[in-house]
Amino acid sequence: MRFRAKIVDLACLNNFSRVINTIAKLAKTCTLRLTVCKLYFILSDKVANGGASMWCELCQGNFFDEFQMEGVAAEHNEIYLELVPENLSRALKTAHNAKAVKMKLTNKHCPCLRVAVELPSLSSSSRIVTHDIPVGVIPRRIWNDFREPTVPDFDVSIYLPVLKTMKSVVERMKNLSNSVVIEANLSGEMNLKIETDLVSVTTHFKDLGNPPWASEDGCQSSAQGRDLESMAEARIDIRKLQQLLAGQQVNPTKALCNIVSKRIVHFILLHEDVSLQYFIPALA
Repeated sequence: MRFRAKIVDLACLNNFSRVINTIAKLAKTCTLRLTVCKLYFILSDKVANGGASMWCELCQGNFFDEFQMEGVAAEHNEIYLELVPENLSRALKTAHNAKAVKMKLTNKHCPCLRVAVELPSLSSSSRIVTHDIPVGVIPRRIWNDFREPTVPDFDVSIYLPVLKTMKSVVERMKNLSNSVVIEANLSGEMNLKIETDLVSVTTHFKDLGNPPWASEDGCQSSAQGRDLESMAEARIDIRKLQQLLAGQQVNPTKALCNIVSKRIVHFILLHEDVSLQYFIPALA
């Protein structure tokens, strides 16, 4: 099992750092899945236990100048590692004007992801700062626990309002309640509501638009035949929503959410190089 990669292009490096910062805000530990073409950051808290889950995928060709890997076996050419994304984020913070960043899987005393940052220096020799980030190697037999989550049959799919606006609304609401009801319909309307014994606050968003979804067989999800005005709603943990909005450094070109009434809210943030899915289960 081998992995080594190198980023030279500064714009690619900054992009990669932003993605890792976002992930560090969403997950204390996560799984890094390496394949020949893609990297995946996966958080699979069991939704049944009320945990959020995340699936973030990156095409390695959009970030790395060199990328070589050999998986655990020829027919399973993948590597699954468990890591603390905050550690990787910290290592990359030292790299914002680096000449190059190299990453490599090593195994001195324990398996580590070594991040070597080559910094410009005044003399002819360059300074190299090395970070060894401990990782756990996930055995082949439990890889199936880290498959892409299936998108449930949603009642409503809607484009999100400007994330900065949504973030400031949610931050204010967070001081009033631990949960927020997110509701939307097929007429491009979405509301964020909190209701406590003392206060009830609703923020309305209009004209957001609904994505033209079609499932594999060409027919719409359970949204088909639904009354355009009727709201699908789910009550979710407001801190998890705030975490998602506060951590956003990817600046998605498209952001949308799918609501399965009273069950789950599924967020999708798309950028040309990155796609991030985040699932927040509904509270009872």
